[in-house]
Amino acid sequence: MARSRLVFVSPQFLFPADAGGKIRTTGILRGMKGGYFDITLISPAMEDQPRLFACELGEICDRFLFWRAPRRGKLAGAVRRVAALASRLPASVALDRSRAAMALIADVLATHPDVVVADFVHAAVLFDCVPPRGSVVFTHNVEAEIFGRHAQAVSNPLARAIWHAQRRKMAEFEARRLPAFAKVIAVSERDLGFFLETYGVRGAETIPTGVDFDYFGALASPPSAAIAPRGGELVFTGSMDWPANIDAMQYCMNEIWPLIAVVRPEARLTVVGRDPPSGLMEKARARRLNWRFTGFVDDVRPFIRDADLYVVPLRVGGGTRIKIYEAMAMRRPVVSTSIGVEGLPIEAGNHYRRADTADAFADEVLRLLAAPAQGAEMAETVYDFILKRYSIRRVARTFEDICKRAADPTAAPDFMQPHPLAMVV
Repeated sequence: MARSRLVFVSPQFLFPADAGGKIRTTGILRGMKGGYFDITLISPAMEDQPRLFACELGEICDRFLFWRAPRRGKLAGAVRRVAALASRLPASVALDRSRAAMALIADVLATHPDVVVADFVHAAVLFDCVPPRGSVVFTHNVEAEIFGRHAQAVSNPLARAIWHAQRRKMAEFEARRLPAFAKVIAVSERDLGFFLETYGVRGAETIPTGVDFDYFGALASPPSAAIAPRGGELVFTGSMDWPANIDAMQYCMNEIWPLIAVVRPEARLTVVGRDPPSGLMEKARARRLNWRFTGFVDDVRPFIRDADLYVVPLRVGGGTRIKIYEAMAMRRPVVSTSIGVEGLPIEAGNHYRRADTADAFADEVLRLLAAPAQGAEMAETVYDFILKRYSIRRVARTFEDICKRAADPTAAPDFMQPHPLAMVV
């Protein structure tokens, strides 16, 4: 018996899986591969990427189709970003828009797949129209909220004005595009409530955040039982070309780290993630901070394993942070802001230490470094908690079930005509 056909449209090439959205998406697709759906993945790609990542693509889809991604030159990229700011679309969406993509996706949709999934609301810009049945949008964040938080976090008036303008454009885009889909998948109850109340979406459901225990648990080990009184190893992981992570490290450098270093001058922070800004690294060198920037790494696990604490000083963000569960799956104590753990069903004090000011963050770090047994006990408690509930395999089954319901031809659709999405920019 032929399997139902699912078309999954991503606005980014998914490998290497070096960012939270890519990790979440590839984990779900890997868990669905070989199951109820025959999966066609469509995304942009550079000319050699399908060949270089053929094995990885084969693990998450039955076939891969792509349109040519734009060249990555710095000058060309800067020109495109400036032009995108002038668009009526949010800049991040305008950068994803592609006529070649729209033509390819239209051709595939003309074959009438059972389900089509748009990964991130950005992907909606690639559809001339959304099918009246079987259309799903997978939202990893409330995108407009992220822009609003950036506006609150920056002190420069021009930057603040730009972020406010982007927030307004993204709110308009989300409000127009999300209701066009038969189902909206959110990653937290908080996001779901926002979509229902603010944008009036219908058919919305949630999936939990999941982690690949087979992968991260393989290198897990108990935290150190003894930490040098003047030192301590801290780690942060995240794509360092992502503004929220850059802001987190600037906040840590300027406000948190001086409070830690005065008590533990030999403490070290390792920042693991692609493309750290040269300006940030230069400031760390100029201030002679005991910081290390790795840039892109094939495997983040050794860096997490070798740390005494995992820190998440995020002030900006949306959706949920997979990085927290990755650290917990490796049995590492976590210190985080409220925004860092937003949307995750974990308890402050019992599962992690919460700190929303620089003083509080430094205090929690110093307490756990001084009492490693407490951190180890907390890490073990939350490891057991998420192991039983939030494996990526469970999440993939939940996602698959939602797509099955979207594909059910007996279900009454929320609307009967394709929703026009074409827009002149």
